[in-house]
Amino acid sequence: MISFMLRRALQAIFVMLCVAFIAFLMFSYLGDPVLNMVGADASLAERDAVRQALGLNDPLPVRYAAFVWRMLHGDFGVSYRLGMPVASLIAARLPATLELSFCAVFLSIIVGIPAGVYTAIRRNSLSSHVLLIGSLVGVSLPTFLIGMFLILFFSVDLGWLPSFGRGDTVSLGGWNTGFLTLSGLRSLILPTITLAFFQTTLIVRLVRAEMLEVLEEDYIRFARARGLSDRVIWFKEALKNTLVPVTTIIGLQMGAVIAFSIITETVFQWPGLGLLFINAVEFADVPILASYLVLVSAFFVVLNLAVDLLYYRIDPRLRGSQGASR
Repeated sequence: MISFMLRRALQAIFVMLCVAFIAFLMFSYLGDPVLNMVGADASLAERDAVRQALGLNDPLPVRYAAFVWRMLHGDFGVSYRLGMPVASLIAARLPATLELSFCAVFLSIIVGIPAGVYTAIRRNSLSSHVLLIGSLVGVSLPTFLIGMFLILFFSVDLGWLPSFGRGDTVSLGGWNTGFLTLSGLRSLILPTITLAFFQTTLIVRLVRAEMLEVLEEDYIRFARARGLSDRVIWFKEALKNTLVPVTTIIGLQMGAVIAFSIITETVFQWPGLGLLFINAVEFADVPILASYLVLVSAFFVVLNLAVDLLYYRIDPRLRGSQGASR
């Protein structure tokens, strides 16, 4: 177990160093940070003084090490467009993105897994075919189109839910949350459904495919021969083994939800990291772009590491192979 964790941790560190190097290249070769700091009217001597003070004349390995060191201490530079520390901008918008992503993942799990199991055990029923057709539509439709349809129906036509913004928020120790206000919860509904739609349909189809495969295994036939009821076979024997590979996909999709919430946040003007990133792209705000790249990569690496460890715990075959390799 310890050797497994160490290998995964070293792989995670290597990946983050590679991502940090890409972000460092963005800082170094996309635009001129000195020009953004001192302006176009500064003399060459003033620019050289600023470059020397920032360490931009140092060798590349030294600058990269300094860049990683600053990142580790939460120093992501200053936004070219807003003139504010990027760390404070991220801290202000991170709660909105994390709350939206958490709700989307939670919704996709509580809907996707039961629906996938149902379509597998009732594969020939009309409702199962309807769910599969709906999942195909969810996989095919672009996220922004789903969001626009929801806004048109629930906000414009019915007027039930707000079409943009986060609503009222409450500050809890520096964390601004919309969970504790009615307008915050109402504002969360449409973006959550939009972001969760694709993930839900993916989980439905994945669980169904894995469940159908597991139900054809020999041990399931043996369980039927022993006289076990269908309910016990489905939910105690088959589902347990179905969720082993599904756990990996769900864990990776959690990172994808955070990374690809950009479209949803743009459609609903949700004040999170995705909207901050879109505005940074428009104005070529390199510090925000590089910081967003590192932050999203860190989410992916941490979630992937957590999924690997969870997979190691729930799949005895991995533990057996580790013991055999020793």
